[in-house]
Amino acid sequence: MAKQIGIIKLKGTIGDISFYKSQDGHLARGKGGVEASRIANDPAFQRTRENGSEFGRAGKGGKLLRVALRTLLQKASDNRVTSRLTKNILAVIKTDATNDRGLRTIPEGNLSLLESFEFNIKGKLAGLLYAPYTGTIDRVAGTAVADIPAFVPVNDIVAPSGTTHFKISNGGVEVDFAAETYVFDSEASAVLPWDSSTVSALSLTANLTANSTLPMFQVIGIEFFQEVNGQMYSLKNGNYNALAIVGIDTP
Repeated sequence: MAKQIGIIKLKGTIGDISFYKSQDGHLARGKGGVEASRIANDPAFQRTRENGSEFGRAGKGGKLLRVALRTLLQKASDNRVTSRLTKNILAVIKTDATNDRGLRTIPEGNLSLLESFEFNIKGKLAGLLYAPYTGTIDRVAGTAVADIPAFVPVNDIVAPSGTTHFKISNGGVEVDFAAETYVFDSEASAVLPWDSSTVSALSLTANLTANSTLPMFQVIGIEFFQEVNGQMYSLKNGNYNALAIVGIDTP
């Protein structure tokens, strides 16, 4: 893959060279590769098929988790979250010590590798919310609870220019990666002033399935607002709104 640096940017195909635009700029690449039928059947490409199978499984798992969290992700994700999450889930799959290569699964892997995953690399929860919090997943009760002691917003929250208010969200999701289904719930604080007034302790609960036999994930997010004439407008600033996995519990 090459990068176009000339004044005239090309798009399309000339001979065996394809010119295209991506988020990395104007690029060019040559035609090549092995025929699909050979990859699918030639014993020499067994490792390739195994890699492809597990990569596809990671992609589906990442999509399922993103769909499950979509209500919180809409304003707190970056444009590379799909590829970053797929990469991390593929790392989980590779830790499966039970199944053969090519057949390894997400639940059999070390899901704790996803803990602290930031869905918005430009606005990390760890760099925005300095108020201490505790995330607790109770598998028996089927809950994911976030407890935040009393704090002072201007001291404990880094906010973008123009912020007048903020909201903290807690979400829980249990995922059946094999059946491609999920259960999701969330609870958010009120929209609170970003000032020097002390915010009382918060306890936010996401209700899932009691005694679930599925992997359970807990996320915490923060969203910023600006009040104008009594109306709250979300600051859709990709450099700040955050969402991160803060807890994982496996059966």
